[in-house]
Amino acid sequence: MTIRVLIADDEALLRMAFGTVLEAQPDMAPVGEAADGAEAVRLARDLRPDVVLMDVRMPGTDGIEATRQVVRSSPQSRVLILTTFDLDEYAFAGLNAGASGFLLKNTRPEELLAAIRSVAAGDAVVSPRVTRLLLENFRPHLPGGGSGRDARLDRLTPREREVLVQVGRGLSNTEIAAALHLAEATVKSHLGRILHKLGLRDRIQAVVFAYENRLVRPA
Repeated sequence: MTIRVLIADDEALLRMAFGTVLEAQPDMAPVGEAADGAEAVRLARDLRPDVVLMDVRMPGTDGIEATRQVVRSSPQSRVLILTTFDLDEYAFAGLNAGASGFLLKNTRPEELLAAIRSVAAGDAVVSPRVTRLLLENFRPHLPGGGSGRDARLDRLTPREREVLVQVGRGLSNTEIAAALHLAEATVKSHLGRILHKLGLRDRIQAVVFAYENRLVRPA
């Protein structure tokens, strides 16, 4: 299966560089380029790519709002937020908007390709540990007030809730299995049911959910 990728970035040289890397892969194909968020939303709707590489800062509609619109209007397309170190404060907003993860623009080509393949397969591309650190660093952006409890939590069994807490802490499936004395395959099954019951897209959204509902607190 060929993974179809839409590249959204306002820098033409970066679009060309990403496209060159993708074209060299036998299982990938760049299907379009967008220079701003509005064009990215339109092309995602028209071209139905598997993955959208989305820059954060673009003229007009920025990458965060474009991500929100792509997820809503083109649910078959998954979004990777592209950011730099000085733009990390936008990453939480991007994840909350429905992105399946984020990458630094200076990531190595092999990491970019692995990330695209993971997202196309329905997984998240940022390690839960990195996501946890991001949320801790930018905890002022976390929603505040209210009871901190979502009614959907009642759908989880006690064991599923335990697994969700460990996911929120940034543990991998292997680490969760060791901590809870479970088989790794069992952890994976629990996580699948958690995502289904809570209506979440992937592991990253599970981390965000755990923080929003105060199951895990920043250190």
